Amino acid sequence: MLGMSLAGCGERRVPYEGLDEVSEKLAADGTTIVVGDPSAAVAVHLYEDPRCPVCEEFETTGAAPELREAVVRRKVYAQYTLASFLDDRVGGSGSKKAVNALRAALEEGKFAEYHRVLYDNQPEEAVDGFTDAYLLELAGQVDGLRGPAFDSAVKTMKYRAFVTASEKAYERAGGKEEPEGPGTPTAVINDVRIPVDYNGLLFEGEVFADLLKRIQEEPDDWQEYEFPKTA
Repeated sequence: MLGMSLAGCGERRVPYEGLDEVSEKLAADGTTIVVGDPSAAVAVHLYEDPRCPVCEEFETTGAAPELREAVVRRKVYAQYTLASFLDDRVGGSGSKKAVNALRAALEEGKFAEYHRVLYDNQPEEAVDGFTDAYLLELAGQVDGLRGPAFDSAVKTMKYRAFVTASEKAYERAGGKEEPEGPGTPTAVINDVRIPVDYNGLLFEGEVFADLLKRIQEEPDDWQEYEFPKTA
């Protein structure tokens, strides 16, 4: 059966069949979106803004494909905190509209697929291109997402309160030193934030995949992990 765990000499989890089959839910804090098997040994918490071009680089040509593969194989699960600060910085409402649409996709069990589609088709940051019409057009690329409930949620900003709460959660994640938030993309692995000086890991797919593998093998040593150098 899809998603079951088998016990034997240690536990073996049956991989999901694909990204469209991964488990996804809203965490108890009301803002964190959890994708994958939460019993996996490694948790990768990502902070992203849908309009952020550096997030787009991470999601398309960076390490995100390796992360998605690890999630599908049930080796890792992902957590997302969605920011929308770029609307205030560069003008417009595209980040807020995209975060609202992503929350609506979660309600339909299609967050992971839609999240990938949005970054694969991200407009230029300054264009503010995540309009209702474009978000609905992109939703048509995800089987089963379009429908009266989703379309209405996008057009009416049904999850406006979530958008605001999610941005505040992002800002809190920066602590006293970064009251406006930690920057996007930021990755926290098993509660340890990848230092800014090593953020290049997020754009080196093979290096990031190796990092995840090493953490799976030695999860208790992650606090003292010596980060590999990147180009």
